[in-house]
This record gives sequence, C-alpha cells and structure tokens, in this order.
Amino acid sequence: MIHPTAIVDSHAEIDASAEIGAYAVIEGKVRIGPRTRIFPHAVVTGGAVLGADNEVHYGAVLGDVPQDVAFRGAESFLEIGDGNVFRENATIHRGTKPGTATVIGDRGYFMHNSHVAHNCRIGNDAIVAGGAMLSGYVELGERGFVSGNCVVHQFVRIGRLALLRGQSRTSRDVPPFCIMDGTHTVRAVNLVGLRRAGFSPASIRAIRNAFKVVFLRRRNLKTALAELEAGPMAPEVSELVEFVRSSTRGVCFGPRSVDSVDAAG
Repeated sequence: MIHPTAIVDSHAEIDASAEIGAYAVIEGKVRIGPRTRIFPHAVVTGGAVLGADNEVHYGAVLGDVPQDVAFRGAESFLEIGDGNVFRENATIHRGTKPGTATVIGDRGYFMHNSHVAHNCRIGNDAIVAGGAMLSGYVELGERGFVSGNCVVHQFVRIGRLALLRGQSRTSRDVPPFCIMDGTHTVRAVNLVGLRRAGFSPASIRAIRNAFKVVFLRRRNLKTALAELEAGPMAPEVSELVEFVRSSTRGVCFGPRSVDSVDAAG
C-alpha cells in the first residue's frame, strides 16, 4: 500500500505487500521487498535494494550520496537484506566508487541517529545503537554490538560478537568475542553475548584462556599468537588468531594494568 501523499519515482520497484507511509520519498531505481514498511517522512534513494520485512522509521535516510569529498556522482548502491530495523533519523549511505555498495545483512538493528557510512559491510544480527557512527569501509561482524555514541574510524574491522561500550572509539581492529571501551582497549570477553549465542561452556573457556594469553600479558603479540598456535586450538580460538594475524591496522590493546580488567571477562 502506498499512501497518496508519498513521493514515489516511476522507476522504483515496490512489492505489492510493502507499505509506503505518508510523505515518504522513494527516489530513483529503488527496489523494496515484500512486507517492508517505509514509515512517514523516511527517504529511500540512490538505487537502494531492500529485502523482505524491513522497517524504515520516521526520518531515516537510506542510500543517500556518501559524505566523501572524492565522490563524483558515480552510480553506486546500498544493499539491504531481510528483517532489519532502521529507527528514527538513522542514515545509511551508498558506496562511493563506481559500482560499489554498502552492504547490510539480515536482522540488524540501527537505532536513532546512528550512521553507517559508504562501503561498510554489516553482518547479520548486528546492532548499532543511538548516535554511533561507523566511518567508510568499516566491517561489523555477525552479532557485533556498537553501543551509543561510539565512533569507529574508517577501514576498521569489528569481529563477530564483539561489543563496543558506550562512547568508546577505535582506530584499530576490534577482535571477535571481546568487549572494548575507552580508546581501542579490550577489557574482557563478551560472556553474555557468547551465552546468548549458544556457545558451549568449553568454547567459552577456550576463548577466555586465549584472551588472557593475547591481551592480559604485556608482551610481543606475535609471541602470544605463537603460544596459542603451538597447541590444539578450538575453532573459536582459531578465528581469533586469524583475525589478529590478518589485521592491517593493528588490533586493540589489552588493559594497561590487571586492576582495570573486568572480573566478568
């Protein structure tokens, strides 16, 4: 159903079961999938493709041009999966280089005033809380959680089930399964997230032990990784090690003193 006051481009493709609210703007070659709801005063533009069962709330803007001074008007895209929620005034920009895309997975939750910049890649079941800002080319892993008013530098990778605490900031990669706060400092393992995701007690113990080896001892990172690799590694520990080894920006630091380590981690 399309509200009579909505502004809908003739080139847009809108599934018959989708809902377009009052004064919403659908601009350009947009595609909107089944049962997706575009609330009043929301804007979907720039060749955005939305799958099924998404919600785009009041004032949200999806697919606008990137905030990149090098952008020259090339055709680029925003690709959104199924079951995502974009709350009030969230902004998700399309790619900046010709033919490139910003990619959002399934079942993500983007709270009020959150921002996802050009060419970001967001995994399934991720959450970006109110006021958080992801710069260009950021990768946010599956079930990653970026808390309120966090800022993430361009090209940073945030691993699976990592959690950034409120008002934290990082220009370094955030390893999977970890809790980060302050300035790219990991404090603990995301125990609550791991349990909610169904990780076994044995897997959680393996992750916690690996965290202690890599981040709680002030020593050379390569030496710590080699210690882990010298013995048998659970799949989750292998994932952590591979993430750290593949980093080009460097990964977050561990806490500078044992006293600042979270007991829960």
